[in-house]
Amino acid sequence: MELADRTVMLLGGSGLVGHAVARRVLAATPPPRRLVLVALFEDEVRAAARALEPYRGHVTIDVEWGNIFAPAAVARLDLAVIMGSAEHRAVVLGDLFGDLTDAVLERNLLFQLLVRYKPQAVVDSINTATAFAYQDIFHSSRALLERSRDGGVDRATIEQHLLRLPMPQLVRHAQIITEAMRRASTQVYVKIGTSGTGGMGFNIPYTHSEERPSATLLAKSAVAGAHSMLLFLMGRTPDAPVTVEIKPTASIAWREVAHGPVRRKGKPIPLVDCEKPVRVKDAFASGANSWRDLGRPLDGVYIDLGENGLFARDEFETVTALGQMEFITPEEVADYVMLELQGRPTGKDIVAALDASTAGPTYRAGVLRRNAIGRLRALEETQGTRGVAYEMLGPPRLTKLLYEAYLCRRLCPNVRALAGSKAPALAEAAWRLLATNSTLRQQIISVGLPIVSPDGREVYRGSVIVVAPDPDGDPLSVAPRGWVDLRPDQFGVWIKRAGAMLRDAEARHGGPQSSGSDVEWNAIEPEDTIEPSRFATWVFTVEDKGTRIKR
Repeated sequence: MELADRTVMLLGGSGLVGHAVARRVLAATPPPRRLVLVALFEDEVRAAARALEPYRGHVTIDVEWGNIFAPAAVARLDLAVIMGSAEHRAVVLGDLFGDLTDAVLERNLLFQLLVRYKPQAVVDSINTATAFAYQDIFHSSRALLERSRDGGVDRATIEQHLLRLPMPQLVRHAQIITEAMRRASTQVYVKIGTSGTGGMGFNIPYTHSEERPSATLLAKSAVAGAHSMLLFLMGRTPDAPVTVEIKPTASIAWREVAHGPVRRKGKPIPLVDCEKPVRVKDAFASGANSWRDLGRPLDGVYIDLGENGLFARDEFETVTALGQMEFITPEEVADYVMLELQGRPTGKDIVAALDASTAGPTYRAGVLRRNAIGRLRALEETQGTRGVAYEMLGPPRLTKLLYEAYLCRRLCPNVRALAGSKAPALAEAAWRLLATNSTLRQQIISVGLPIVSPDGREVYRGSVIVVAPDPDGDPLSVAPRGWVDLRPDQFGVWIKRAGAMLRDAEARHGGPQSSGSDVEWNAIEPEDTIEPSRFATWVFTVEDKGTRIKR
């Protein structure tokens, strides 16, 4: 895409790669109209904006900060503060584990930023896998188990543990960013991912414990891989942006070479001394303080590797040595990003690689599908039975759609007849059919779907209910999600659907190319007998926009 007069949002805009991407974006010919830098901390993102001032030209640079994975109300709070507050934990947990409603979306900081700025392009250089995996779920799990043995597990401890689970956070983030970019009409999303191990395997010698490799490090790789698959799905979602992931498999270096205070996690390392040796049993006893703080930070020559920290020369030489992690520069990563933004394939896109290397539908399977369906039909005729749905595939709504469409089939000779029906009469006829046809009724309630009467006062139900009602609410509130619902306002929707099918057919047959290869040859015709599977497919394709766009 052309960046001229566009808005580019850069997530992780103060980081090592983010800064390199920002410089490349500002140097584009022509440049965008606006660049939005988003980072975790205000001082860092403002410093990044100041550093970009010489390259800015006429581009407007806006800055935003906070934890984009959190609700805006707590996005600028330290994690320890959130963990320590029951009120804050309730906000985050509710939005993390509840249904993805508009209210959840609108509370999220990233959603708010995307909808506010409506960027045409989003470049995401946040190390998402590190953010989620390095909350150390393993340590938290061990502590939880230990406390459970003593019977001392309170609600706060459980909530704090839940807030460290990486997969729910990743899934909810993927849902929110996808929906936010769809509403913002974002055209391109480029994610800079990670392999988690700098390109090395299980033999990576750099670790977080005595294990090699550590579980925490492998969790980072696992989350990074899961993220790639979610991006793969995003790239197959209609109305979602073109999705690209650049995944460096080497250490990324460097920001600067300098001399000064050595910082760890943004804070200077205090310089201390232990002037006399201490007996081992005393050195590590509770309350030991045999060292003396010299009142100044550790000072030295370092190379700044961004989120990986400040390395001394020997550390840098070791990590980047031939056969170790080696390294790639942030500018090279930024060049890949810019080429992909401009629609020039780099061969480094993970999403495109997955598209090219995964095994999709085949011609052979399509031919065999016809044979399998024919065999099923023949066996149904031989046995004198019809298996509509057994509620194995899910969601329950599919079983509901199939059985309701089957009822329409039993009551109407074709699609045109259904479109001309009246909802109250159709619903009453279906109720009478189920009252007299015990076999059909038994099938429906046995697989877990209650049947609601037209007046909403009675139900048939079995021993299992797949979509159970809320014991404290209206039982019928869940009926549209997974019950056979014969209330006219619900069951009557099939009449409206049949009407839409008739209009589709009229539009198809009215054009000059009504028999070309561009025509939907599997479309439903007015005189067709009602087939539950075709009706359910129509609902998923037309109403839910649930069709695949890649094969």
